[in-house]
This record gives sequence, C-alpha cells and structure tokens, in this order.
Amino acid sequence: MTVNRNSILCPNCRRLISADEPRCPHCGLARPGSWWKNSLLVRGFNNPEQLIKNIIYLNILMFVLSLVLVPRFGSLALNPFALLSPDNRSLLLLGATGTLPIDRLHRWWTLLSANYLHAGLLHILFNMFALYQIGPLVIREYGNYRFFIIYTLSGVFGYWLSYLAGVTFTIGASAAICGLIGATLYYGRSRGGEYGRTLFGQVGGWAVGIFVFGLLVPGINNWGHGGGLLAGALLGFLLGYNERTPEAYVHKLAAGVFALTTLGVLAWAAGAVLFAG
Repeated sequence: MTVNRNSILCPNCRRLISADEPRCPHCGLARPGSWWKNSLLVRGFNNPEQLIKNIIYLNILMFVLSLVLVPRFGSLALNPFALLSPDNRSLLLLGATGTLPIDRLHRWWTLLSANYLHAGLLHILFNMFALYQIGPLVIREYGNYRFFIIYTLSGVFGYWLSYLAGVTFTIGASAAICGLIGATLYYGRSRGGEYGRTLFGQVGGWAVGIFVFGLLVPGINNWGHGGGLLAGALLGFLLGYNERTPEAYVHKLAAGVFALTTLGVLAWAAGAVLFAG
C-alpha cells in the first residue's frame, strides 16, 4: 500500500487522511491539515498519556532547576538528602506563592507557578504518582481539555484560598491534584449507579487520606488542599463530563490559553533568574 506524502493523522481522531481534506471524513473535524491543529501544543492535548507525562516532565524540569539554582552544599554533612531539597530562596525566585510573595513582592502570577514547584524528592514523587494514578481517570470521564482546565484552575483557586487564609509560603502540585479528586467525586455522585458509587468510594479514600495526612503532619497546606478539592467539584459541575456534554471548542480554547499562560509564566520566571544581571 502506497501512502500519499500529503497524508497526515487527523489531529482529533488520529486516523490517516489527506492533508488537503476540508473536513475529516471520520470525525468531521474542519480543516484537519491546518498548521495550528497540528502544532505541538494541540498534539500534546490529543494524546492523554502524553498530556499527563508532559505535566510530569514540566514539574521535574522546575524541580531540577530549583535544585541547581541555589545549591545547598553546606548542610550535606548533616543531611545527605539536603541536596534534593531546594533552598527557599530558589523556590521564591521561581514562583513560590503565599502572603510573602504576593503582598510584599506583588507576584500574583505565583498562584499558577507554585503548582509546578516542590520542596523535596519525596514531595514531588508523591504528587507525580498521585497525578499519574488519578489523571487518566479524569481524562476518561471529562476529556483531555477539561482535565487540564480543572487541573490548572483548581491549583490557582486552592492557592488563592490559602493566601486569603494567611499562608506565608507554599508550593506543590497537591492543590491541583485535589482538584482532580474533587471533580471525580462530583462525577461519581452525579452519575450514580454501581460504577459511580464505586468510583466515589475509591476516590473518597484519597480525599480522606489527604485530610488525615494534613492533620497529622505539620507544614501541610490544608487550605490549598481544601480549596483545590472544592474548585474541582465545582468545575466538574460547571464544565460537565463526557456522558452528559461532549467537549466543545470553548474547552479547547480555554485549555490552550491556560497551557500557553503556564508555559509563559514558568519560562519568564526561570529566564528572569538565569539571565538576571
């Protein structure tokens, strides 16, 4: 079988079609051969597994950068794991949030950037494991674009609530991940049936575990967790899920804007530090 050099995979359904097709004959996508529908940003949303991996890679990149920016060699003799715990100065420069960065430095953008920073190896490992576990479930029920909207806005809202509560300095992806848990809890309760009840019970165990962990371990941002959970449930209600409402163009547009904003904020923060002076 000979494949035309002008053949492409449809950005939406991933079937082989001609790049000149005005509309995909399989899924009906208009102008599937346009450059922006085949851009890296759009293609990143079309593959659910790759979408989650991209978020994980971005978290790892910021973690490594935070480690090398202000190395903590002085305490290695007492604590061999200190090298894997970024200095607070490094985290502040890269976009940690809280009353200190926002009130004193007027860095409101840190409500977004803080979701991609972590305080240590165990911190990032736990959060990325949780994302890898619950992320595919949310994507399956809400779709790729709504998943990213929920993830982004839940993190921002969780940190905004913790700012209002007076939390001085905070980072981590847990507020955004709690948003995914909240959206799943809403889905399970709203859908009902055996599957909905089972899902609600399983994911509810995650929520209870996080709540208990926050009560027992000092330094946990429970306001961020609670805010993310509430935001996720509310967004699940407002955005709808696949069984009720298919993903629309507005979801794709919003997710694209949030993705570009996230990349822009993190690149600006990293660039401002690396190329300062």
